[in-house]
Amino acid sequence: MSFFSPFEENDEVDGDTSNDLLLAQMLQHEFDRAADEQLRLEEEQYNGNSKVSLSFSHYRCVHPAIAGDEDDEDLSDGHSDNEERFVAPTFNRSGVAGRGKSMISKHDAALNAKRNAHRLMEFPCEFESGDSRQLPLPNRVFNVLKVHMMNESKRAQRLHDKQEKATAEQSLDSKTRLLLYKLINADILQNVAGCISTGKEATVFYATGGKSTEVLVPAECVAKVFKTTLNEFKNRDKYIRDDYRFRDRLTHQNPRKVIHLWAEKEMHNLMKMRYFGIPCPDVVLLKKHILVMSFIGTDQRPAPKLKEAALSAEQMQDAYEQVVEIMKKLFRDCQLVHADLSEYNILWHQERAWIIDVSQSVEPVHPLGLEFLLRDCRNVVRFFSKNNVPDVPSAESLFNSLTELNFTGEGRDFLSQLQEYEKSETLMAHAAHNQKEFVFDYFFERSLREREDDDDEEDDEDEEDEDEREEEEGGEECAGDAEEA
Repeated sequence: MSFFSPFEENDEVDGDTSNDLLLAQMLQHEFDRAADEQLRLEEEQYNGNSKVSLSFSHYRCVHPAIAGDEDDEDLSDGHSDNEERFVAPTFNRSGVAGRGKSMISKHDAALNAKRNAHRLMEFPCEFESGDSRQLPLPNRVFNVLKVHMMNESKRAQRLHDKQEKATAEQSLDSKTRLLLYKLINADILQNVAGCISTGKEATVFYATGGKSTEVLVPAECVAKVFKTTLNEFKNRDKYIRDDYRFRDRLTHQNPRKVIHLWAEKEMHNLMKMRYFGIPCPDVVLLKKHILVMSFIGTDQRPAPKLKEAALSAEQMQDAYEQVVEIMKKLFRDCQLVHADLSEYNILWHQERAWIIDVSQSVEPVHPLGLEFLLRDCRNVVRFFSKNNVPDVPSAESLFNSLTELNFTGEGRDFLSQLQEYEKSETLMAHAAHNQKEFVFDYFFERSLREREDDDDEEDDEDEEDEDEREEEEGGEECAGDAEEA
């Protein structure tokens, strides 16, 4: 096989770069050498320590004759493979090698120290050991390093899995992105744009509605992605544990399923509020921990929070009256307590106050429901009093006017009376009455039926896949029998 080398001795140009052809060939040769070196590194990385290796020599650019000469030059300053490779002696069944004075046991300390030094070089690249071939390592030290390396490898794998499954920061882990892609492919959403807001429990993204005929999606909507990590909001269970709608489903749940319950809880609360005419986002769709809702705002600009809205004195007075009326309707008609009502969870849009973030909302019969309501009253009174709204009552007076109770005192005395009432038989009887006669939304029962239908569909798909797999295996067996015949 003939080949051309730009370094032939009979070349007319000796070291002269005036020949354009020779210069181009020299540059091409250097480029090929760099490509071959990269290919060699990829080959080593692909094969690793496997006994069966694949060769990439078919893809090399430089001829082996030239590559062999250059490799010999590169190895002239380094160590040879024979100097670096450790060859252990061959021991017999008794664990002894050699005879006479040269007899050596497999338990020899010097031999084991040298072997351990070379074995240390076989540890993963993440274990930074340096060049330890000239460093004798006793068995005790080597075993400690080996255990440490194995523990660090397991720890790194756990951290990697945790980062892949967690939805901290912007809430977009691999599973969440897959769910969003499915919503886009189903034409429920056209696209998902930037982040509107982020908090300790969820992140809200702006999205545009698709053209799906199965689900009515508005032109502008939001995708609220609940974070599946419990690091930022660890007391979720106290809002769900005593809610009779979710009480039986909370036991023995992993964190991701708890987040699914949390998202489902917000969907039911929003549906109930919308049913009683309370201004809040419309629920479009719930997909595991992603809740798609209508967008409160215009032209991709979200409505400002009450904390950030620039309102005049008349508008602030109107906002106070609307918020008090919403709290009254929420408690008396809707039978809910927001449990986190503040100027940060109220939007101001089209001269109206809109309530958002109701995933933690509970019913008044919740063991801590009235305490949550008192906290909401304190937040509302504090904000509007700070903004110089006239005739704002105290938090205790607002609480009594909403609940139609007549607790006296302030501060701790008022709270102690409230806690005693929560434990009384009167509240328990009221709770039993509400569980029997209150309109437990038809929406909740409908969602249960839909979830059961989804589970049945998944089971049917699994059964169909198994049937197809069995048919394929049966077909292969029949074909094999025919060939034998």
